[in-house]
Amino acid sequence: MKRVGKPVFFVVVAILALLTYAAFFGVSSMYGDVERVYIKGAEDIRWGIDIRGGVDVTFSPPDGVDATDEELSAAESVIKTRLLNQNITDSEVYTDTSNDRIIVRFPWKSGEQNFNPEDAIQELGKTAQLAFYKDLPLDPTTGRLNPMPGEPVLTGADVEKAEYGMYQNPETGMSEPIVSLTLKSQAKEIWEKATTEQLGKQISIFMDDEVISAPQVSSVIKDGKCVISGSFTPESAVKLANQINGGALPFELVTRNYSAISPTLGMGAKDAMVKAGAAAFAIIAVFMILYYRLPGFVATIALVGQLAGTIAAITGFFKVFPSFTLTVPGIAGIILGLGFGVDANIISAERIREEIRTGKGIDASIQSGFKNAFSAIFDSNITVVFIALILMGVFGPSDGIFALPFNFLFSWMGLGTATAGSIYSFGYTLLVSIILNFVMGVMASRLMLRSLAGFKPFRKAWLYGGEK
Repeated sequence: MKRVGKPVFFVVVAILALLTYAAFFGVSSMYGDVERVYIKGAEDIRWGIDIRGGVDVTFSPPDGVDATDEELSAAESVIKTRLLNQNITDSEVYTDTSNDRIIVRFPWKSGEQNFNPEDAIQELGKTAQLAFYKDLPLDPTTGRLNPMPGEPVLTGADVEKAEYGMYQNPETGMSEPIVSLTLKSQAKEIWEKATTEQLGKQISIFMDDEVISAPQVSSVIKDGKCVISGSFTPESAVKLANQINGGALPFELVTRNYSAISPTLGMGAKDAMVKAGAAAFAIIAVFMILYYRLPGFVATIALVGQLAGTIAAITGFFKVFPSFTLTVPGIAGIILGLGFGVDANIISAERIREEIRTGKGIDASIQSGFKNAFSAIFDSNITVVFIALILMGVFGPSDGIFALPFNFLFSWMGLGTATAGSIYSFGYTLLVSIILNFVMGVMASRLMLRSLAGFKPFRKAWLYGGEK
């Protein structure tokens, strides 16, 4: 049987240590007084309404606008999309069609002393109409879009995706924030024709009726790409990208009133939960090491990696997992996922102990133990994965990938999805924890234990549950 190399243990531990540090403390750098954050840490987690509180705002159409039910429904959908684009999953959006009102509740942002709820409300209620025009059709008296600018070359509806990025300005040598656009396939030919006609001339870009960029076309663009540059800060560039991705409202929403929502539990309850969880984790780690010895020690390292990976998934460390709003049920999902991680490692340790006590060698016992344990771990974990997916599908946003199978079912039954951010948060953290359990509790634990077994001091049967 081929052994795992001795350095593998140290490589895996080093990777998990780096992941843990980055997940909890983040990675950033300072340029003068400006801090650039590469990886967000645990301090940057956006807590849900139940923990930190939030904002309750009532929107309605402008005076004199009699909105139809379809228009209100479209406005509600755009608001939900804009909230998701800001990675706010613990939000509540209700439409009162009889009174033409849309009621929105969303949590405070981390570092709330710098959070301006009025700016967030304004961003949710803006029409955000993006338009590209030939030349620069400005009204000389107002400096805004000419009342009769002609037909735009493209609009926001032609944009597939908007992303924040950094551009190295060759003239100044400084990095500048930009917004890069990817056009839809049907708009690429139109864009190529427009850039051909305007070669050496301007194509101006307006958001609503304000010019945000008016670059000179230096080459014909055939790949459907476009870059918006200007006097952006990283925050304003991200905000613009979110507005473009969020789409346009059928009419600008007017804020009728807003108020602060007090947390149902508060940060004190969150801190108490964290301290209790840390104490419980320490007790479990001591038990695992004393009772299961070397497999217990390895399991503790794997559990730390699982916890760090879950926190990283919440803060947006992994691109496949966007940053997330964490609620009390979300914390419960993390704890439950760690419980499955403990269970997976205990099953493996018990199987290894059984193999050792039948008289098998160390390497054979480890190999057989993990192999025999895998089916039980897989069966128990895969059912939880299905439950988490169902929770995210039923209680998540109706246009989310997990909701697609349920939209058809609910449509057939004459029902609608029940958006509830707290339950969606529970399903999300539970799903991430279970996925990481397969990575840490099965793969990483096996690699580390097989690697340690190559060292002479660790080739004693009692370290794996055998007799001394």
